[in-house]
Amino acid sequence: MDILIVTPAGKGTRKGNRVTALRWAGHLRALGHRVRLGTAYAGEPCDLLVALHARRSHGAAAAFRAARSGAPLVVALTGTDLYQDLPASAEARSSLALASRLVVLQPRAERALPEEVRGKVRVIYQSARPVAPLAPPEGAFRVCLLAHLREVKDPLLAARAVSRLPASSRVSLVHLGAALDPADAARAAEAAAAEPRYRWLGDRPRREALRTLAGSRLLLVTSRLEGGANVVTEAIANRVPVLSTRIEGSLGLLGEDYPGYFPVGDAAALAALLDRAEREPAFLEELRARVEALAPLVAPADERARWRALLEELGGPERARPSAGEEE
Repeated sequence: MDILIVTPAGKGTRKGNRVTALRWAGHLRALGHRVRLGTAYAGEPCDLLVALHARRSHGAAAAFRAARSGAPLVVALTGTDLYQDLPASAEARSSLALASRLVVLQPRAERALPEEVRGKVRVIYQSARPVAPLAPPEGAFRVCLLAHLREVKDPLLAARAVSRLPASSRVSLVHLGAALDPADAARAAEAAAAEPRYRWLGDRPRREALRTLAGSRLLLVTSRLEGGANVVTEAIANRVPVLSTRIEGSLGLLGEDYPGYFPVGDAAALAALLDRAEREPAFLEELRARVEALAPLVAPADERARWRALLEELGGPERARPSAGEEE
């Protein structure tokens, strides 16, 4: 098949949507398909459009459906689609109706969707591979945060949590992620100046970020919402325990009863978990064992197999129209 993947994250960015699109392109090419990436659909011929982001890629989805009414359209749903945009965005809801299938990154995502489209939903877990760890300084209990400075990520919550730890704590927080405006950079620099155990390194190459994660004792996820964060699957692949806000995206990946959750926005609760993980080896080992058990879900072979099954299910252009009971 000739496949076009549309993502609002343009070439050269390190945003999560671009990372996902590039990885999917690799899987689809390995399955024998021709794949191109773009930020819009301009009427070019293709057998399948994969639109990443229901609201922001709605224009591409609508243009493709108008031009190729019988061709398959897959809409992949992000966290902002599921947990922010859908109630208020007619464009996001229209993308659900236009789609032949809807891809989500963890099984709890289906709960956020209207019942009439749930039959279109297919779960494709994001995959990751282990990397060689970047060793922390001797004696440090390094934890990491891989998040751009965006409000939805609440990234400075982690610095506030570390500042609550006792003076004897060996926790060292390394934060990698781009500042999207100068004011965000200034706030991160101010937080680092106030708390010597917090270091913000800015936008770093993806390989460095992954190696930092692999060499850390914990990954912190402070987001207010996520669709199924790729950084969590990267932690799972590298057997790094996770402390995360109790949000649907993490619950769907780590499980309802995973013991490393804290409430959204609660620096004191995160500090308590950090303190416990540092002081109680049994708790840290419990977190690690729970993460290790999830490793098969994030294997690249599983993600590729799920894409193969989805494409076989669609069966090509002649079978792409919504099935009986689905909205045209």
